[in-house]
Amino acid sequence: MSHGKLRQEKSCLNCGHSVKERFCPKCGQENSETRKPFHYLFTHFIEDLTHYDGQFWATIKNLLFNPGKLTQTYLKGKRQCFVPPVKLYIFISFITFFLFSVFPPFNIDFNGGADSKTLKQTKLITSVSSAALQKKFDSLKMQGNITREDSIALEKVTAAMIDSASMGNLAGSFDMDTSLDKNTGFQGHKNRKAYDSALAKNPKFLSFIERPVAHKFFELKEKGAKKGDIVRNFAVTSFHNLPKALFIYLPLFAFFLWIFHNKKKWWYFDHGVFTLHYFAFLLLNIVLYFMLYKINKLIDFRILKVLIYLLMTLSLFYSIIYFFLAHQRVYGTKGFLSFLLGTALFMVNSFAFLFLLLGLGLISFLMIH
Repeated sequence: MSHGKLRQEKSCLNCGHSVKERFCPKCGQENSETRKPFHYLFTHFIEDLTHYDGQFWATIKNLLFNPGKLTQTYLKGKRQCFVPPVKLYIFISFITFFLFSVFPPFNIDFNGGADSKTLKQTKLITSVSSAALQKKFDSLKMQGNITREDSIALEKVTAAMIDSASMGNLAGSFDMDTSLDKNTGFQGHKNRKAYDSALAKNPKFLSFIERPVAHKFFELKEKGAKKGDIVRNFAVTSFHNLPKALFIYLPLFAFFLWIFHNKKKWWYFDHGVFTLHYFAFLLLNIVLYFMLYKINKLIDFRILKVLIYLLMTLSLFYSIIYFFLAHQRVYGTKGFLSFLLGTALFMVNSFAFLFLLLGLGLISFLMIH
């Protein structure tokens, strides 16, 4: 908490109660000077979220390295030691998607603003590089041995080819810089009128889902939307909808926990606390993975790159193992039963989240302008 200068007066400015020490015993407000420097407006916000007296860092430490301890401690009633579950999740979620908005995790600019002439040049360079690489390989086959210098040379040529055959060349391969072809249809229908007519004659079970997708497709086709713009807008819209999807999935995840456990011993509230902590861990793990990925792209030292790749791999495995460890610790299941129950929950939630992502993709496509 804040450690600003205390007021000389011993009456609380909030409720008027007598204050003997720093905090009012009635309302809890700190009896500090009201006039603060400008930066206090921002530092107080961060301070309130993180509690730099140690509460925040203790929470992060246990969240990462002690699966299930935060939930177990909170459900026992010890709730002043760590950041509350809802505040913790909201703060980590905010940090995660703020970082992703400032430093996008993927490049969705297919041609990087290049025109058709530049794309043709890129294709030509790529073809020449491919021919040179093939010639180099044939030469080495004839020699029968590969020296260290040859290996380095091949590595450089291969890296150059990968760079030249990246998103720009991909755009040319899939004609991302062109509009939807007039002959392109949806399930064999060239326009909306023909599709609606066919659907009226032969209605389908999932037509309430298929119809809006088809209408959006024909709408984009009539506007002359480029393929690259469609994919780009779809990716951006999906990314912006992801925090909402995760927030919607939280109560569903807790619901599956409620189904699989004793209803008398465990309330839905208990499962909600476990869910908030687990999802906060997942988001924090994603941030750490993203940071390692960005660092790996910046450095050019082989040993460090290998070490970072190893850490990234361990991070992925740990995010899966974490659930089983946290589940066993909180719910007290042991042995094979714990593994079986954890596996069932993990599989059910994986399928449910997959369907949620499919729904997210559908909504994102319908939101394309």
